[in-house]
Amino acid sequence: MLRFEGVDLHYGSFRALSDVTLHAAPGELVVLLGANGAGKTSIFMAASGIQRPSAGCIRLENKDITGRRPAQIVASGLVHCPEGRKLFPLLSVRRNLLLGAYLHRRDKAAVARMLDEVFALFPMLAHRQNVPAGSLSGGQQQMVAIGRALLGRPKVLLLDEPSLGLAPLIVRQVFAVIERINQQGTTVLLAEQNACLALAIAHRAYVLERGRIALEGGRDALLHNEAVRAAYIGA
Repeated sequence: MLRFEGVDLHYGSFRALSDVTLHAAPGELVVLLGANGAGKTSIFMAASGIQRPSAGCIRLENKDITGRRPAQIVASGLVHCPEGRKLFPLLSVRRNLLLGAYLHRRDKAAVARMLDEVFALFPMLAHRQNVPAGSLSGGQQQMVAIGRALLGRPKVLLLDEPSLGLAPLIVRQVFAVIERINQQGTTVLLAEQNACLALAIAHRAYVLERGRIALEGGRDALLHNEAVRAAYIGA
């Protein structure tokens, strides 16, 4: 569904990604693990067209999307839910959600149906849809950010650090929804520092160090890998 083939990415003279090759198959939930600065966000920036790779190829459903504009990539079915949520705080929850459906805005019936599906996933948002998004708690804002991404009709959903700054109970709720989204058929690429919870819902994972893939494997193999446990799980 999504494939990186030998991708390099530079910010000026700084090399953020080096020969990154990875893939997410249809229906998979794949986790990217790594410390801050390891390259997780850079992978998402390259995939979503915000940053152009300096080498390599990115394919979505076997079509080359390297260097395409972000709107074209969203229209192709890849949607990026960024770190830090990036909501419009003065706009209502409903308006923030509907911005995710901008490319599909002419199909009003489909947008209304997708909005109902988001409210089914996050019932709290249905009750608060008319309040400013900036008045919500951090966990509720993360729900809005994920809901907005879902209104883009993703075939592949990129989730960048969705647990960042959230209370443990809210993190578990958010991860339960992510697992449900994946089980409904959406391919998910999840960048996370909460390795224990992320691996618990993943099929496979990649570990990044200094912009390179240092390790890859199935969920159980990485959960029981001593290096991974010491670095990311604390055991």
